[in-house]
Amino acid sequence: MTSSVESALNGLGLTLPEAIAPVANYVPYVRTGNLLFVSGQISKTAAGAAVTGKLGVDVDVAGGQKAAELCALNILAQVKAAVGDLDRIARVVRLNAFVNSAPEFTDQPQVVNGASNLIANVLGEKGKHSRTAVGVAALPLGVAVEIDAIIEVS
Repeated sequence: MTSSVESALNGLGLTLPEAIAPVANYVPYVRTGNLLFVSGQISKTAAGAAVTGKLGVDVDVAGGQKAAELCALNILAQVKAAVGDLDRIARVVRLNAFVNSAPEFTDQPQVVNGASNLIANVLGEKGKHSRTAVGVAALPLGVAVEIDAIIEVS
């Protein structure tokens, strides 16, 4: 059965990917009570291709937004793996975003809007969240964006 969240994704022309397995010694999510802590999800497509590069050098803001959108899709995939149904999301509490940035690049908030907009578009009020958008010198595998999340589930 398709959740209303997955139906909303499909309406946007997006498909929920399979949850990505960890690449090091950590778990993809931890649930404590009603909070689900989703480990950092990288800008990787369902086909496995990573969106790599540094914002302000190799990737423009629009490309960064697409990379952030991929991170959001991967976060939702982890939530589905954790609780079985995306309709069990009660609230997206926080997104912590890391943008692989050139020293002079300062549009990290605009980049991360790619994830925030997707989450808000498919979850409505439940998707409105607090957020951090930070520029960093490098990210694992050279990806453009990595985002972790705290999500309240039922």
